[in-house]
Amino acid sequence: MGVSANNGERYVIGVDFGTLSGRALVVRVGDGAEAGTAVHEYRHGVIDRDLPATGRPLPPDWALQDPEDYREVLRRAVPEAIAAAGVDPGSVVGIGADFTACTVLPTTAAGTPLCEIGELRERPHAYPKLWRHHAAQPQADRITDLAHARGEPWIQRYGGRISSEWEFAKGLQLLEEDPEIYHRAQRWIEGTDWITWQMCGAETRNACTAGYKGIYQDGRYPSGDYLAALNPRFAGFTAKLEHPISPLGSRAGGLTALAASWTGLPEGIAVCAGNVDAHVTAPAARAITPGQMLLVMGTSTCHVLNCDSLAEVPGMCGVVDGGIIDGLWGYEAGQSGVGDIFAWYVDQAVPAEYTGRAAATGVSVHELLTALAAEIPPGGHGLLALDWWSGNRSVLVDHHLSGLLVGMTLATRPAEIYRALLESTAFGTRAIIDAFDRSGVPVTELVIAGGLLRNGLLMQIYADVTGRPLSLIGSEQGPALGAAIHAAVAAGQYPGVPAAAEVMGRAERHVHQPNPETAWAYDALYAEYTRLHDHLGRGENEVMHRLRQIRARADLAQARLINPSND
Repeated sequence: MGVSANNGERYVIGVDFGTLSGRALVVRVGDGAEAGTAVHEYRHGVIDRDLPATGRPLPPDWALQDPEDYREVLRRAVPEAIAAAGVDPGSVVGIGADFTACTVLPTTAAGTPLCEIGELRERPHAYPKLWRHHAAQPQADRITDLAHARGEPWIQRYGGRISSEWEFAKGLQLLEEDPEIYHRAQRWIEGTDWITWQMCGAETRNACTAGYKGIYQDGRYPSGDYLAALNPRFAGFTAKLEHPISPLGSRAGGLTALAASWTGLPEGIAVCAGNVDAHVTAPAARAITPGQMLLVMGTSTCHVLNCDSLAEVPGMCGVVDGGIIDGLWGYEAGQSGVGDIFAWYVDQAVPAEYTGRAAATGVSVHELLTALAAEIPPGGHGLLALDWWSGNRSVLVDHHLSGLLVGMTLATRPAEIYRALLESTAFGTRAIIDAFDRSGVPVTELVIAGGLLRNGLLMQIYADVTGRPLSLIGSEQGPALGAAIHAAVAAGQYPGVPAAAEVMGRAERHVHQPNPETAWAYDALYAEYTRLHDHLGRGENEVMHRLRQIRARADLAQARLINPSND
C-alpha cells in the first residue's frame, strides 16, 4: 500500500469480523498509515436457510454462523495482510478485533463452541446467532413489557425497548426452545469476546457489548428476580455472562503460542479487549467529540455518538458509560437495512434491460441506477418508501415491520424507485436524529464510514434530508483501523484512545453540505414519511404484523403437507 516497511517502525493489526468475511489490516503506529490488508470470505457465510450439518430448513428469521470461519480469518487473512504489507512480523506489537453485534454463541467453560461438540452439531441452537437473527422477537417483547410493568430502571437506557438481536432475548429463546443446549452452555459470549479469548487464552467481557447488547448498567445485569419472572428457569442466566468488564483499549492478554502459530505473529504481543465494528470506527474517523454522529453505512447502518451527559432517548439502542470513549456517555441507534435494501432491489426487481445496459457500459447496475436517479429532482418521482425491509431497529425497535413503497403508477421507472429507496434510508436517519435532538443530545455533524460513502448521490441526499454537513472517514477500512488504534493503546504506544485517534485516525471534513434549495421538497416528503412511520409503526395499523402472521401460518401448513410427521 505504498508504506515503507523496513525502517524499524512498529505496527499493529486490526481484524474486522463482518457478516460475510473477515479483514485484517496492518497499520503503522507512528502515523496510522495502512501498510497491507487481506480478506477471507467465510466458507459458510450466513446460515439462514438450512443447517449444513443436516440439510434441514431453518425457521423464518434465523441467522447462524460457524465459528470455525472466524478462526480461519486469523489463519489466512492475518498472514496474508502481513505479506502484503511486507513488514517483519517481529515489528508487530499488538492485535485487536472488532465484530458484528450482537453475534453471540454458547460455549463450554473452556470456550469450546457447543456446535463443535459432535452430538450437538445437528442442533441449530448450538451455533452462533448472528446479529440479524430476529427469531427472538417474542422473547424481546416479553423482556420489554415486563421491564415496564416492574419499573426496571435500566429499560429507559435502551430507549424503552429491548431488541430481538440482543443477548437476553436470544438467551431466553435458547432456554425455551432447546433447554438442553441452554443448560450445557456454561458461557453465553459475544463473538468479539470469544475471538479475543481464542487469541490470548483469557476470557474477557468488553464494556461496549456488555453495555449495549448485554443490559449491563451501573455495574450490574438485570436482577435474578426479574429474570425469574420472565421464566423461572431463566433466573440464573447472568451466571453465563458474569465476568469483570474490560475497558476499551485495555490489554486482554498476550498472544498465545497457538494463536501465534495461526497468525505468524510473535507470541506474547498485546491483544486488546474486543469491540463492536461500529463503535470501534469512531476513533478511526475522528468522530469522538460530542455532537459528531458517526454513521457506519453498509448492509445496515449503526449510528453512534458521544455526549458528556446522560439522557433517555426513545428508541435508541442504548447509552453506556464509556461505551465508545472512556469518560463520555456513548449512544447508539441503528437501521437494520440500508445497503441490503438497495441490493434487494437490484437483485430481485430491476428489469433485465438495465442489467444489459450496465454491462454494455462497463458499470454496475447500482452505478447505472445512481446516475439515472441523479437526474431526478427531489420530489420529482412522486414516490415515498419506508426503510423497513429488514425491520426497524430505531426508533421503533420492531423487527416484524416490513418495507413499503407508495405512489407508483404505470409510468414509474426503476431509477425513480431506486432514488425513493435511497431517500427512505435518509428519512430513517433523520427520524433518529430528531429523537436525539428532542431528548437533549445534539447532533451537529454527520461523519460517514462504510462502503456506501462512495455513492456521492446518496451522501448528498443524506446532507439535504438531515440538514447537516457530512464528513467522510479517510480510510476504506474503518473498523479494522479502529481495532488497530485500540491495539496500539493496549500495547502501550499511546496513553489512551483519543490520543491514538488524533494521530492514527483520519477524516475529510464537510465534504457534502446541505443544499437549501432542496430543503422544501425533503421537508414535505419527510412529513409524509413521518405520518406513515407513525401510522404503521406505532400501533395505529398493524397490517405488517398481520401479514407476517398469515405468512407464518401458510409456511407451517406447507411444511405439514411436505412432512406430515411435523404434526
